[in-house]
Amino acid sequence: MKPNTGPFNLQRYLSVMPLFSDLSDAERARLVSGCLLQRLTRGDMVFRTGELCDAFYVVILGQVKLFVSAPNGQEKVIEIAGPGRSFAESMMFLEVPYILNGQALIDSLLLRVSKATVFSEIEQDPRFALRMLAGISRRLHGLVQDVEAYALHSGIQRLIGYLLRDVQNTGSANPQAITVSLPVSKATIASRLSLTPEYFSRVLHELEAEGLIAIDKRDVRILDVQGLANYGPH
Repeated sequence: MKPNTGPFNLQRYLSVMPLFSDLSDAERARLVSGCLLQRLTRGDMVFRTGELCDAFYVVILGQVKLFVSAPNGQEKVIEIAGPGRSFAESMMFLEVPYILNGQALIDSLLLRVSKATVFSEIEQDPRFALRMLAGISRRLHGLVQDVEAYALHSGIQRLIGYLLRDVQNTGSANPQAITVSLPVSKATIASRLSLTPEYFSRVLHELEAEGLIAIDKRDVRILDVQGLANYGPH
């Protein structure tokens, strides 16, 4: 993992990010002075549990898996951060070591924003703190929704909800037959949904046998959105 500023225009990138878009050019210039670009190859660690948390990150390109590890080596995926997503802000403000691990799922380009720079900017412009809080609050809301789904929905409902969420995000005009490309491995998605890989695969094949989907590696073609939504216990 090596810092690399390359030809990437950080000022321009920050200007289109919701977190930084309201800053003036001078404020963004100050922020850039405390940022680094980091290029990672697949499998590289961004940070590990217990390491000093002195920055937060924004994914520019690629995907980062945030996860915790059990003593027996099993992983629980907490979040998969894709382009435009930030992570580790809350730990930075708590001033505690990283309580989870971050790992690049594919070759990735990250923006590392130092803690010192963030705190300095907050001192100069309290509005920046409000934007940081808004981002943390959105993530907390998403985690609460996850906990609700784990507690109230069956495994098959969680998997179907995941597929249909992606369908809704495509905005397709033909929802009766659409292909959803799984962004990461089935095992990673299974962990994100608190399912075993075996159960995840078994349910996918069950849905395929029912004629609701067709599977081609990481592509899942949804043949009947309404039928899929109504399938299984509710």
